Amino acid sequence: MHTDIVDLRAFYHSRLGQQAAQAISMALSTLWANLPGERLVGMGYAVPYLDRFGPDAERVFAFMPAGQGAVNWPSSTASAAILCFDEELPLPDASIDRVLMVHSLEFAEDARETLKEVWRVLAPGGRLIVVAPNRRGVWARFEHTPFGAGRPYSRGQMTRLLRETNFTPGGLAEALFFPPSRLPAISRLRMGLERIGRRLWPAFSGVIIVEAQKRLYQGLPIAARSSRRVFVPVLSPQPTRVRQPGGS
Repeated sequence: MHTDIVDLRAFYHSRLGQQAAQAISMALSTLWANLPGERLVGMGYAVPYLDRFGPDAERVFAFMPAGQGAVNWPSSTASAAILCFDEELPLPDASIDRVLMVHSLEFAEDARETLKEVWRVLAPGGRLIVVAPNRRGVWARFEHTPFGAGRPYSRGQMTRLLRETNFTPGGLAEALFFPPSRLPAISRLRMGLERIGRRLWPAFSGVIIVEAQKRLYQGLPIAARSSRRVFVPVLSPQPTRVRQPGGS
């Protein structure tokens, strides 16, 4: 079950959420410095991390799952936010250069189907980054942040899942070594805890960050299937039965 969009926005507007976003952004910068002229899609709730890539990228979209809800993004220009299903992305084949998944894979109904769909829309040589709660970390054990919801992963589980869906795992990074506490003392120590944690106990980070590249030498078997999703307009008029004269 997805975390609601209202709760995600509230978390990232809080002091703890801003500190978490800063720590994850620093880890992301070690894998993707900039994306000159490339097309980027953020899946899940990647909005707090997309602004850093916007100035260099050719185009940036925020794809938000229907079970979560969507918000307008960015606020200063025409909206690039799209409400969709993560197994049926509204994109043609090989049309995107990069995909960033945050608060996404841990909530997927079928993680393999979701990654196969990402593989489909990525261009040859396209790259993916998955940010997911670490099964060994403290953040996955507390429910007052979005990282305490959904299905956490270990580094080995994530690597195997990517290989099974025809991705080649590459760079790794970790973030959120400070505990998810609102205490001022923890807030003051968080930068030091991040530096020490990366050196001494990387296996216990709050999130794991894995980069992978689309594997080109092995295709995915494609099976034709009709969409399992049915859209029902909430406010659409419903047909009424008209009783015929003499009818029951």
